[in-house]
Amino acid sequence: MNDALNVYALCVVVLFLKMFAVSRYQGWFRLRHRAFTNAEDAAVFNRVAREAELAQVNRASRAWANDLENIPTFFALGGLAIAMNAPATVTAVLSILFTVARVLHTVVYLRGIQPWRTVYYGIGILCLLGFCTSLTMTIWVR
Repeated sequence: MNDALNVYALCVVVLFLKMFAVSRYQGWFRLRHRAFTNAEDAAVFNRVAREAELAQVNRASRAWANDLENIPTFFALGGLAIAMNAPATVTAVLSILFTVARVLHTVVYLRGIQPWRTVYYGIGILCLLGFCTSLTMTIWVR
């Protein structure tokens, strides 16, 4: 269990840093172009608030929203796999694959590359289903 926990914890950290990077990406474009939709933010730079976000900020927001639909589920299922002592190798492999898939999904999402965005999304979903299967089998065997 300890090895799986270490891998899972490292994956949680990587996913947090990835999401933080997406947030920084949005901020960088806003600052670079001094383009803000909130009046108080625009006022700091003596600008008028924009009615719409920059295209890059919108794309990053959609990538962020997609993360919020998937990553918390990984946190829950991976944590359950550790807590329930599911097979450590399965837990570690699924954690790594999910994390790599989500990082690559974000990279290709920000660049607008298909079909890879869908492929990496699908790999992440398959990993979540793999956690469900592993957890079910762990419960069933008990």
